[in-house]
Order: sequence, then structure tokens, then C-alpha cells
Amino acid sequence: MMKTIATTLSLAVAVAMANAAQADILPAYQSGSDWFTEAQTAIADKTQLERIKAAKNVILFVGDGMGISTLTAARILEGQNNGNTGEENLLSFETFPYSALAKTYNTNQQTPDSAGTMTAMMTGVKTKAGVIGLSPEAVRAECENNPNHQLFTALEAAELVGKATGIVSTARLTHATPAATYAKSPERNWEDDSDMPEEAIAAGCTDIASQLIDFPYGDGIDVAMGGGRRHFLPNDATANSIDAVSTVEGDRTDGRNLVEEWKNAHSDGYYADVQSEFDAIPNTAKKVFALFNESHMHYEADRTNDIGGEPSLTQMTEKAINVLSNDEDGYFLMVESGRIDHGHHAGSAYNALTDAVELSNAVKKAVELTNDEETLIIVTADHSHVFTIAGYPTRGNPILGKVITNDVSGAPLSDEYLAADGMPYTTLGYNNGLGYASLSGETDADARYDTGAYPISSGTRVDLASVNTQDSGFHQEALVPLSSETHAGEDVAVHAMGPSAYLFQGVIEQNVLFQVMKTAMSIDDEI
Repeated sequence: MMKTIATTLSLAVAVAMANAAQADILPAYQSGSDWFTEAQTAIADKTQLERIKAAKNVILFVGDGMGISTLTAARILEGQNNGNTGEENLLSFETFPYSALAKTYNTNQQTPDSAGTMTAMMTGVKTKAGVIGLSPEAVRAECENNPNHQLFTALEAAELVGKATGIVSTARLTHATPAATYAKSPERNWEDDSDMPEEAIAAGCTDIASQLIDFPYGDGIDVAMGGGRRHFLPNDATANSIDAVSTVEGDRTDGRNLVEEWKNAHSDGYYADVQSEFDAIPNTAKKVFALFNESHMHYEADRTNDIGGEPSLTQMTEKAINVLSNDEDGYFLMVESGRIDHGHHAGSAYNALTDAVELSNAVKKAVELTNDEETLIIVTADHSHVFTIAGYPTRGNPILGKVITNDVSGAPLSDEYLAADGMPYTTLGYNNGLGYASLSGETDADARYDTGAYPISSGTRVDLASVNTQDSGFHQEALVPLSSETHAGEDVAVHAMGPSAYLFQGVIEQNVLFQVMKTAMSIDDEI
């Protein structure tokens, strides 16, 4: 009884001290937010369990759009690519000792977007869709009172206490998920000044790309690698595309060349926009900035088609860890596989799943390069997609293929199983999106994507009998016609290993991730 009382008292004192310490830095509307305090209490309760020593490093992997069905299908695809039936396979992070389910809703939407969900993970406060680094009281796309709603992120906290920081993404570095690690914007689409209305600029809002370059904490972000080059370059002939030298690439209308500004500010840093320059970056580098594409980087399956060459997510992760490890105080690194999400939006399971497998490879490399006694590694998603696995296919049936089911004895049939309309169907599909119906009399399963015509009256399916559904160009069928497949609202998985990983158990709110990372790095007294 006395031990229980003492533990409770010490816990109360610890929470009180943490609250007092963070009050000096965190704005009251952040530290006093119900989202923040409830998650803090939940983590404080769990810290009564046996504590593991503080994490020197934290690596947060985010598979954008990587829901449970995506994990299952990617696991099977990887296994089948390795010559097995697939179902028994595990992605690298699925062997981690701790896991949880995270609830992904935004404060104003059941089915979320990446800006709101990543803000929750990075700040400990859930917020509405479309806003980055701002509390839910902020009005989307409105600058008035914007400074009064800004939230402090885990990356900023790490930088403030002297740790190295890094961002890696296969999407644009100004896209919602990576942007939520460093930016504050009432509109996720304000990636450069040309995306902003004049009244927003006049009111003092700044574009996301400039916030990356003008990052105000510590000595700035140490490693930033991904796509989105156009948002950092001026809209003139001074910075042409490496892919088409006659084309003006930059979008900025304020005349700023943010790449040159970064180079001037970091004379000992390394900038890269092609594979050869990336390969030349030494592990001893202190600062790295790399923009490998005008927009998003290629899907992993298409990466070798890039003229200048693009490193893989695994290669970028390895480089980032090697560079950040030079800091004796440790580091915080966020790695996003951004194009899983884009594959799903396009109705392309092939691209979504191959990018998910590549994320697994990147996590495996991170585990190899780090010590689990000092590095917390978290793998999660910001949200899910309306992506399904169905149809009673036999064990080992190609996950991207058409359904072949079993007979009454449990043995696989020799022919594809036919739906009620007399045509075969795939194991994988989408609840909505581009793949709703064929053109009248159309036999090419992909022709509808070329024409842009999507009849919504007949619902006639494409006859897939002669179509190779395992080809990279195939797009799965969808139930509801939409111009882009949507996110889904169910929980996503969290997998973790290393210091404080045990705090991930059960079903949690997504904003709890911030509290775990903050607790793991023992920075309560610092912020």
C-alpha cells in the first residue's frame, strides 16, 4: 500500500514538473489542450511500468496511407516475390515487440487528411483537416490570428535541445506529411508563394518551402531529402529542370532562389538533385539538402526511369542516419514513404504495395544501423485507404491476380472464379475511385484512364479474362465512381522497438505519438 501511494505521489510530482517545464516554451493553448493533457496523462500512467533508459535517437517512419489492408497485401506481395506463398511472410517492422492501433480522425472529419493527422503525431494536439502545425481553433486558409494557434513539434523540440534533425520523403518536402514536422500553415496547399492568395501574404502568412529554409530553431534542419524542387526555385530561367533543360521549373514569384540561399548559408553543406551528387555525399557531412524531382519522386517501380537518377527510400534513410549520427547528442529523423498514398489514390495497388515493401526495406536498414538500446524506432501511417482484400482466393494465389478459389474439398480450382456477371475479378479492389466502369463496348481495361470518361449509369465491368492484372499499369476496379480514390477512417497500426516502445499498447489516439517521442527523448524538462 505504501509503495502504491509513493508511486502515485511521484507520478503526480513528475507530471506537475513536466507541466511547469513545458509551460515556459509551449503555448498555453498547446500544453493546456485537452488533446495534449489527456495523452500526457495516458503516457504518465504507463510510465509506472518498468522504465527503459532514455532514447538518444528517435526515428519515425510514416507510410502515408499505409492502412492495415495495405500492410497485409504488401506482406503477401513481398513473400510471393521471394518465392513463397506470401501469407506467412512478415514485413521487417512487423517483428517489432510492441504495437498499438491509433485512431486517425481529424477534429472536423471522421475520415482524415495527412495535414491534420501528421500534425497530431508531431505536436500532441489533434486538429482539423488541411491545416499544418496549428491548433483546431485555426480557420483553414485564413491568416488572421494564425500566430496564436501555432504548435511546437517534436522535430523542433529535438533541435532546441541540441539534437540533429532530419526529414526524408519520397513526396515533395513541402507536402503535408513532411511539412508538418517544421511548418505552420492554415492551408496545406500553400507550398510556395505562388500558391498563396495576395491577402494571405499581406496578412503575414509564409509559404511552406520558405519555412523549411528559414527554420528558426537551433542551427536548422540538418538533413532534408525528397522531392518538390519547383517550390524552392524562382519562376525564371536561372534554374532549369535537369530533366528538360529548356523548361523553366521554378514556381516562386517572389524572386527567391531557396536552393541558393541554403547553399550560401551552409558553405560546408552538400546539395544534390541527381543520383551521382547523392552518392558523393560523405557520411561525415554536417548538412544535406537534396531535391530529386520537380514534384514528387518516382514510385519505387519507376525509379530507374528518372533521367538524373533517384536514390531509393532505403538509400536516403541510410545516408540520413549516417550523417545525423555524427551528432553526439543524438537525432530525430522522420522518414515518409509518401507515394504509397498516391498509388492508392490512382487505384494502383501495384505502386502502393511496391512502395510499402520498399518502406519495409528502409526500416530494416535503419534497424541494422542503430542500437535498439538507444534508438526508438516507430513505424506507423497517417491514415488508411478504402482498399480491400476479398473474394476467397486460395492460399498463395497471386495477391495482384484474379481470384482462383477452392473446391468443396479445399483444393484450388484450375480456373478463375467468375462473378455473377460471368466475368473474373481481382482479389484487390477499392471502395471508390477511377476504376468504376468501362466505356461502352471497351475491352481495354486501362482505356478509361486515357480518355478520362467514367460513365456512372451502367456500372458495366471490364472483362478481365485477357487482362494481366499483375502488370504495373493495371488499376483495380472500384465500387463508387470518383476522380480519385479516398482515404479511409479506420485505425492504423503502430509498430515500435527501442526505449519507451512499451508505451505503445492497446488502442490510442494518434496524438499520443508525440508524448511517447517526447518522453523517450526525456525532453520534458527542456521544453
